[in-house]
Amino acid sequence: MKVTALATLALLSSAAAFAPAAVPRVPTALSATATETKAFTKLPASVKPGVVTGQALVDLLDAAKEQGYAIPGVNVVGSNSINACMEAAMKYGGPIMVTFSKGGGQFIAGKALSNDADEASIAGTIAAAKHVREVAALYGVPVVLHTDHCQKAWLPWIDGLLAASEEHFAQTGEPLFSSHMLDLSEEPLEENIAICKDYLEKFAKVGILLEFELGVTGGEEDGVNNEDVDPEKLYTSPEQVYAVYDALSKIGDMFSIAAAFGNVHGVYKPGNVVLSPERLMKHQAYTKEQIGCEDDKPIYLVMHGGSGSTDEEIKTAVKAGVVKMNIDTDTQWAYWDGLRAFEKEKHDYLQGQIGNPSGADKPNKKFYDPRVWCRKAEESMRQRVGVSMDKLGSAGQYPASSEPGCAQLGEKKVDIVKAAGFVAAGAVVGSVITLLAKKK
Repeated sequence: MKVTALATLALLSSAAAFAPAAVPRVPTALSATATETKAFTKLPASVKPGVVTGQALVDLLDAAKEQGYAIPGVNVVGSNSINACMEAAMKYGGPIMVTFSKGGGQFIAGKALSNDADEASIAGTIAAAKHVREVAALYGVPVVLHTDHCQKAWLPWIDGLLAASEEHFAQTGEPLFSSHMLDLSEEPLEENIAICKDYLEKFAKVGILLEFELGVTGGEEDGVNNEDVDPEKLYTSPEQVYAVYDALSKIGDMFSIAAAFGNVHGVYKPGNVVLSPERLMKHQAYTKEQIGCEDDKPIYLVMHGGSGSTDEEIKTAVKAGVVKMNIDTDTQWAYWDGLRAFEKEKHDYLQGQIGNPSGADKPNKKFYDPRVWCRKAEESMRQRVGVSMDKLGSAGQYPASSEPGCAQLGEKKVDIVKAAGFVAAGAVVGSVITLLAKKK
């Protein structure tokens, strides 16, 4: 199976198809294997091992809401942390969301590269996504490919990723990425809605879910600094949430809303941050009333700033319909802690290439080999993701599939020219609480 030079270079260091009916498709060996792969016992038939997009993603989140658990959305910065996430999903039995930030994408491509036009962030994120697509199904679990906070000034990054998904869609009938978060919370609400409507129209054509941020997540993370934000902006009202829902639902149901309820990025001392997850049911009740549905929880919720939250806060959020919680700070620490513990235990074997307590002429290669200490970091991060899965109730939901794995690359189309023409007009060079609003 081919791996692009870009994906190889970038990662060494570190299903419903939405195709137009008029374009004929013929199954490839890969797509045939994918079709034959059995779905999980508790999962909708559309959800199989590998990357989940389009209606299958909606089905997955719907199942999580109905069964009362949430999926961890973990920020990653390279193949080591990517693999740790998928390994956790495989070991503890549940779906996982692999999340890329703009800074993480740049790091994956290489910090020495120019990023003046977001070219490194775009290339690194795409390369990492292709890595996930090549190996995800081998872990036997469903994986969601998501991107995190994107401010207004960073939209060219999303444009580049969208272009890659449009190209992938033209070739396979599904997007490269599952979902993108647009964080325009610092802009006036009207402008935030207008820009997101424009992007949702583009995303809908290829089956990508849009995550809308409403209100601000405090603290600082990966270049997004809201440490001095007005406290009132940390909370949103049911009316604001519905205003976004009302506007975006006119386009389709594949969108989400990040509604703040006092969330802050990072770890903080108890009492320093006041979370109000009980607000979530008020959002649910108001939206239910406005749209006249029977479901008490008509919207899907995702919790941002999950690190440092108490077990009770998490339980309250999940009970209110949270189906995803973002994790970054805790897993960053866990990755480092695995390395720290290894260095402490093997300190005397890591002071030179030759010479250790076993003898002055003894080699130390098996201790300083990056595959050894990077693996210790992966194992520690994997365990911490497992803790989050347990807190969120997703652990043990779906044991890893015993079926042979395969890359979820969809079906190859016969007339690539016609398919490419379908998306050419939109081609461009180049995860707080999330409410995945589904029109009932």
